[in-house]
Amino acid sequence: MSLRKDIRERFNPPSVLFDDEVSDKYSSDWTDSGKCKPEAVLRPKTTEDVSNMLQLCNSAGQTIVVQGGLTGLSGGASPKPGEWSLSLERMNKIIEIDQDALTITVQAGTPLSEVQQAAEDAGLYLALDLGARGSCQIGGNIATNAGGNQVIKYGMARALVSGMVAVLADGTVLTNRNKLLKNNAGYDLKQLFIGSEGTLGIITEIVLRLFPKPLTKQSAMCGLQSMTDVIRLLKEARTRLPSISAFEVMWPNYYDVCINVVADARNPFSEEYAYYVILESEGHYPDTDFEHFCELLSDLMEQEIVTNAALAQSISDAENFWKIRDGIGELTAELKNAAHFDIGIPIRNVEACVNDIQDTLLEKFPNVTAYYFGHLGDGNFHIVAGTESEQQKYGVYDAVYEITGKYDGSITAEHGVGSHKTQWLHHSREEAEIALMKTLKVTLDPKGILNPGRIF
Repeated sequence: MSLRKDIRERFNPPSVLFDDEVSDKYSSDWTDSGKCKPEAVLRPKTTEDVSNMLQLCNSAGQTIVVQGGLTGLSGGASPKPGEWSLSLERMNKIIEIDQDALTITVQAGTPLSEVQQAAEDAGLYLALDLGARGSCQIGGNIATNAGGNQVIKYGMARALVSGMVAVLADGTVLTNRNKLLKNNAGYDLKQLFIGSEGTLGIITEIVLRLFPKPLTKQSAMCGLQSMTDVIRLLKEARTRLPSISAFEVMWPNYYDVCINVVADARNPFSEEYAYYVILESEGHYPDTDFEHFCELLSDLMEQEIVTNAALAQSISDAENFWKIRDGIGELTAELKNAAHFDIGIPIRNVEACVNDIQDTLLEKFPNVTAYYFGHLGDGNFHIVAGTESEQQKYGVYDAVYEITGKYDGSITAEHGVGSHKTQWLHHSREEAEIALMKTLKVTLDPKGILNPGRIF
């Protein structure tokens, strides 16, 4: 009650909400499981607000769950009993675009699509992109080190961050709005917070790298008959194209169901294939980029590596390819007790790993249907499986993550560990690594108020 009184004295609605003022939207992230409405929601507008709120909560030992766009799939932003929510939704300003440094500085609660649009309006390009772009927030993207569709060219989210402002559990503000590409003055502290899922501090502002806007984009949907051919296409494209920006693979059952459940999705093929690949390349030479792209596909079709290819002749065609690939939302709506995976596997092990997973699930859970797709160009693929119960879903997770570890993979390539994957972290991290993570946690958050029970 003392904390409530102190918070009320400093902040009024809509900066703080209690009890009946709190809506159900704060009860869970996109996983929608184990809903638990927090008794309080803190909604800061500035870094100073975050600092003051955390000072009070830390003094009182009040645990906090940090919330962004609530599009996560690992339970990291879903409240647990007794936790208060700190939502960054009101921290949504574009602070500055620096045309000379090629950076954009934004508040952490800004939706990704708005950051993308601000960059585009300035004639520049933000390379981070993913299907939840309209609702996810940039702070959550950075806190989970999001991957997305263009990792193969630009790298993960951490590669796009120049500087940031972050607030520690006790309210200490770390300010480093760095815009330099080269800065070796001591430890690069921002890397502590990128991918730490809000467990070490709360990111409030980010300085992101921008790029010159590409002048060309070539897109094709390819049909192939084997994973060997898929990997050969990837190698040839890397060698012969100036810049691959996307390489997305869909297994046939995922492709077929998305064609049926996604509104207005058009199948560019009349025949079926063992694998479907979206290949995209960006460039700055309108006179030659398209020609090189077509030559590559033509040569690989002559060699029977690519069986068929539909070349995008318009923006609408390319959007249709991605509409099929991004059909996961519509597909998941058709499933019950869905298990979501975003595993990372060395490319040389992908085929063996997927075959092992398919065989194991068929043997142990013959009534489970699993769909496979992903950003195979960077070794990341997704599985979503409909199960009959929470117990069966747990069994599916257990089986898939054990196989993932067997093939030197990561239990999460981009969504994060959250609270759902903590028990399987040992499949991807050595004991000494986990021990060091826990040491960092205790050092920066000694009372354990920030996102407790996430990651480990």
